[in-house]
Amino acid sequence: MIAAIVQARIGSTRLPAKVFSDIKGFPLIWHVVDRLKRSKYLDEIIIATTKYTKDNRIEKWSKENDVLCFRGSEKNVLDRYYHAAKKFKADIIVRITADDPCKDYKIIDKVIELLLRTDSDYASNNRPPTYPEGMDVEVFKSTALHRTQLEASSTYDKEHVTPYMSEENGFTVSSQVNRENLSFHRWTIDEESDLIMMREIYEHLFVEGEIFTMDNILDLLNKHPDITLLNSQVGRSQLYRDNKND
Repeated sequence: MIAAIVQARIGSTRLPAKVFSDIKGFPLIWHVVDRLKRSKYLDEIIIATTKYTKDNRIEKWSKENDVLCFRGSEKNVLDRYYHAAKKFKADIIVRITADDPCKDYKIIDKVIELLLRTDSDYASNNRPPTYPEGMDVEVFKSTALHRTQLEASSTYDKEHVTPYMSEENGFTVSSQVNRENLSFHRWTIDEESDLIMMREIYEHLFVEGEIFTMDNILDLLNKHPDITLLNSQVGRSQLYRDNKND
């Protein structure tokens, strides 16, 4: 069984409760789940949140929208993933973060296909990053997740789930590389200016019942390059800061 596990919590420090931020009449988390439903490989979508009372709202939303929900550790996200996958008997896991409302099901399916074709333990499209930040996809076997949960000991590994397996450590690893390096784009939501930019993208492209893709966003930004300035001052994640664009 192939499952997307979406990590989500209310307690974001920079933009609290961002998963319920309104974008074109729907909460952010709704858009993330709706886009995942278009994948031809995903059998289940699981929201993995914390046991804190404040995240009762996420569990309630999941039930109201017929989405599976698991509640586990806030700090040890690796442990949360492991027990969510175990509870729902996932054989292959697609890691998704709930602050990326532009996830492209076509790219997700490419990375799933890469893992299946190569029989890798772990496959991704961000090592090295060549897709826009926010289009990250990581796919791994439950056996790799189990061994990582047993062996990874650093706080960083436990918070970020996949570094231990992505740096090999005896795992087989595959990378999906885009033909053009687009990693200078930032399409994720951490701060208010990110949300403003995303609302602008959705204002142009969102039609209920349809899904816009990475190519649609690129076409929009080519026509309206000023949109990219809306969140240009937001700091990039470490992975994207380290990447050199040729």
